[in-house]
Amino acid sequence: MRNPVIDVTGLRCRYGDFEAVRGVDLEVAQGELFALLGTNGAGKTTVLEALEGLRAPSGGRVRVLGVDPHRERSAIRARTGVVLQESGFPADLTVGEMARLWRRGDHGPELERLDLAHRRDVRIKQLSGGERRRLDLLLAVLGRPELLFLDEPTTGLDPESRQRTWEVVRGLLAEGTTVLLTTHYLEEAESLAHRLAILHEGVVAVSGALVDVLAAQPARISFDMPGRHDVASLPMLTGDVVHAPSGRVDVRTRDLQEDLGALLAWARRDGLVLGRLRAHQASLEDVFHAARTGREVVAA
Repeated sequence: MRNPVIDVTGLRCRYGDFEAVRGVDLEVAQGELFALLGTNGAGKTTVLEALEGLRAPSGGRVRVLGVDPHRERSAIRARTGVVLQESGFPADLTVGEMARLWRRGDHGPELERLDLAHRRDVRIKQLSGGERRRLDLLLAVLGRPELLFLDEPTTGLDPESRQRTWEVVRGLLAEGTTVLLTTHYLEEAESLAHRLAILHEGVVAVSGALVDVLAAQPARISFDMPGRHDVASLPMLTGDVVHAPSGRVDVRTRDLQEDLGALLAWARRDGLVLGRLRAHQASLEDVFHAARTGREVVAA
């Protein structure tokens, strides 16, 4: 990757005797959205603090926009935007006053884009939780940053507000902004990310392009076994079959089309109904679960 916006090699971070981050490597290219995921305590926040220059690494090398973010914070401050998990804006300022304080100019288009124009004269303490999160994003993007850090940006938002936030982020990506996202909403990462890394216990458990990460996991077919039939009566399948005591059958397969076709042909031939039939490619939730439980995850 030529001249990555974020370039991390062997990052280590300690809290006393506890090593929270144990040799993390990351590269983020210009103009992409990179999702940094992980369980609670996996080290996401610590990595993010190191990238934002808020924490000096215990070891390794960190470069953001070509410089050491901790030693040269002033050099990257004007080129980056940050949405923190929690903000502490003055409660008695209005939305419009806060925007003008943050950056001079006409903020009308940004207020409209984030559905805050009608709240311009409302004090921050009177905003809903979702409106405050949208204000966080507004202030982070006012300067048209080259790199935007989004730390759980849609926590507390209703579905409509989340969709609006995603639209704003997609617009920024189209304009060339690079985005690093942390989120607990896996469907959010699956919808937005070009590439990702999943942290587990301070190390990268899986990383790569989203399409490759998903392709590395088997697809799944599940259905209720018809009465008077057992697993032995199933057709020959390429995948692994698990039959639960409840009668539910789960098939993990690398060839979804082949195995689904064989099951449907078998059911049609014998006049069977496969109750609650579901078939789907692997989701990011499947990948996340595999990384968290220590199952091998292979990706490009």
